[in-house]
Amino acid sequence: QVQLVESGGGLVQSGGSLRLSCSASGSISGSIFSINRMGWYRQAPGKERELVAGITSDGSTNYREPVKGRFTISRDNAKNTVYLQMNSLKPEDTAVYYCNADLIDRYFLRHDYWGQGTQVTVSS
Repeated sequence: QVQLVESGGGLVQSGGSLRLSCSASGSISGSIFSINRMGWYRQAPGKERELVAGITSDGSTNYREPVKGRFTISRDNAKNTVYLQMNSLKPEDTAVYYCNADLIDRYFLRHDYWGQGTQVTVSS
């Protein structure tokens, strides 16, 4: 069983910073896995869940336009951990942030996992 454990959310004033972390642990059917891609999504009340940023196994990144230049996604492959550094936060960044992992098992099959979500609230 794979678990994604998130941390780092909270309440911050507009212009402030937060750093989210997400660590993947466990196994798929008792075997180790490799990480193909990890990403952060967010969902604000009454809105659809949207991709914020993603990072592939070779370090390629992509960002949603409104967060470009403010957010930075990174990963530590040795720790199976992905980070999201969020700077210059705005009230419109307020949402529940979810970690997502695209994992590959020993049969090279892909599996999709989600974290439990962490609340980010930016006050004006």
